[in-house]
Amino acid sequence: MPQPRFFRTLNAMEVHFNPDLQAKLDRLATETGRPTGELVEDVVAAYFDELAGVREMLNSRYDELKSGRVKPIDGEEAFARLKAKTEEQRNRQA
Repeated sequence: MPQPRFFRTLNAMEVHFNPDLQAKLDRLATETGRPTGELVEDVVAAYFDELAGVREMLNSRYDELKSGRVKPIDGEEAFARLKAKTEEQRNRQA
């Protein structure tokens, strides 16, 4: 016997912002002529796209570490390398 399917659809959501953020949203809506709900939806969609990209990159890096294709670098060593590169660039500019 087939199992019943349940779908949950969210038709509307109320979001509360602090006054400063609400003012920015209202100002942008006025400047662009777009409804605030549309702007919020665009921002949330872009955030999820960015989050998915970051997760994909981190998963890829983890897979590379796990497989041995890349070797981990000690945090202190990485900081020392970065500091040395910065000093080198400063010395070239002087």
